[in-house]
This record gives sequence, structure tokens and C-alpha cells, in this order.
Amino acid sequence: MRVETIPLIIGIIVALVGLAILADAWLPEDMAFGTDRRRQERTERSIGGEACLGLAVLCFAAAIIGRDTWRYGTVAVIVGSVLFVIGAFANRHFLRDRIVNRGALRRGGLADRERAAGNKPKP
Repeated sequence: MRVETIPLIIGIIVALVGLAILADAWLPEDMAFGTDRRRQERTERSIGGEACLGLAVLCFAAAIIGRDTWRYGTVAVIVGSVLFVIGAFANRHFLRDRIVNRGALRRGGLADRERAAGNKPKP
């Protein structure tokens, strides 16, 4: 394998990730299996924001594949950065909930062990 093919392979992998994000944004939500067993209501994500993130990743992939020989590599990175910021801003509540909400980490904690032992949990 030649060294020149490495950016092509990496660019194709990044483009596939971008296409997966776009597919997730555009596919309907009712394709999920089973029931939702969450304690809290799930924060809704912005479909347009997620599509902007997918397009941003595709712009980055185009810049990687184009390497230094493509004239519009800088433009692709700038457009991808703007789309990334727009997508992150549109999904700020969803991202905040994913970062701050620690519900899954508290399961099996001290309160659950005390409840299982028959002791009253401390407030």
C-alpha cells in the first residue's frame, strides 16, 4: 500500500460516519424496537441540527480526501466548521442532557444497596 492512499481510506471512513449521522437524522423515530424503560423523559434532538452535523462531517471528509491538491479544501473546512457550530447550537439541550444527566451512573449506588439491605437511604 502506498502512503498516498492512507488519506483516501481515512476520508472514506469519515464520509461513512457522516452518512450514518445523516441517515440517523432522516430516518423516522418509530423504527426503534421494544419500549423505552427510562425514568425520565428523553430530551428531543434537533433533526436539522443533526443533519448539519452530518453535513459537517462530510465536508471534513471531502477535505481529507482532497488533500493538498484540491483547491476548495479550505472552503470545505470552513463550511464544515460553520455547519458543526450550527448543529451543536441546535442540539445544545440534547448535548447538555447527555453530558450532565448521570442517571445511569447512579444506578447500583449506595442508595440502591441500602434499599436492598432494608436500610433507609440517607437524603
